[in-house]
Amino acid sequence: MSQEKVVTIYDIAEKLSLSPSTISRGLQNHAAINAMTKKRIFDTANEMGYRFNTFARNLRAQKTNTIGVIVPRLNSYFISAMLAGIEKELQGAGYNMLISQSLESQDKEAEYAKTMLHNRVDGLIVTLAANTSDINHFQPFLKHHIPLLFADRGVAGDEYTNVVIDNLKAGYEATAHLIGEGCRRIVHITGNTTRDVYADRRDGYRRALEDHSLVFDEEMVYETDLTEISTMKVMNRILKMNVLPDGLFVSNDFCAAICLKTLRQAGLRIPEDIAIVGFNNDATSRITEPPLSTVNYPGQEMGEVVARSLINRLRPAGATSAVETIVLESELIIRNSSRREGK
Repeated sequence: MSQEKVVTIYDIAEKLSLSPSTISRGLQNHAAINAMTKKRIFDTANEMGYRFNTFARNLRAQKTNTIGVIVPRLNSYFISAMLAGIEKELQGAGYNMLISQSLESQDKEAEYAKTMLHNRVDGLIVTLAANTSDINHFQPFLKHHIPLLFADRGVAGDEYTNVVIDNLKAGYEATAHLIGEGCRRIVHITGNTTRDVYADRRDGYRRALEDHSLVFDEEMVYETDLTEISTMKVMNRILKMNVLPDGLFVSNDFCAAICLKTLRQAGLRIPEDIAIVGFNNDATSRITEPPLSTVNYPGQEMGEVVARSLINRLRPAGATSAVETIVLESELIIRNSSRREGK
């Protein structure tokens, strides 16, 4: 079976009796070629089945119109919402998106950062892995002046732009709400506190306790990888406590839903015996029984903001854009998992 012949600019030039350089400039919409000749060139190219090699042309222009995105995992409602926001803005600006997931591993994150660099992405958006302890693998992006922005999990230092929420404030408000509902013995289930998001939520929890004259006890903080298995292990430990908690602040709605189900199966009433607040406002929070109180974490808005910020840096006037931390608003949503009658 014979292969179909690849049409080149030389074939178009021969058919139109024009020079190959004229065809090339016409296909690039060069101002030196008049409109009528451009139309003839484009019409003939389409008729002959010419494939416009945008990738090669972009490489010559030192652009690929591709933005790299590295996230910890794809099976997350928040990450999916953030990616939707990023894609919306990139697509509107003519950029493609190349996605990798680190699976919460610094080694994989470093490997994918190198891959993104080799693929000549025009910019990179990153949500750091849970165990990332240094970010040296991103230094080549700074060295080559490739815009690099961090979303959700921020990075300290004056070289980086971060798009985040005020996690300390969100943690404080969630805990203060539980205290306002009469809780005095509140457990906090959180993720890896190497990451600022979980460390800040824990600090907000601690400050709320202290501001309401309650003792902060490290034994009441459980650091997990926020998976189903680790959450079940924590719940087994909690149910064996001599004195059960009367409140739970959980840094993830999925895990909060597991806590709620486990407690109900153990015969406990929610919120009368134990009140629960989750985090993220996932779809899960609205379908539990009772529905979960939670912190609305604006994933899509975060994606849109970080993508717009990156696009601005890729424009000619954006090279001098200031490094900044952009803080988005979050909101405590109170539902029946924590709302006690008469309080």
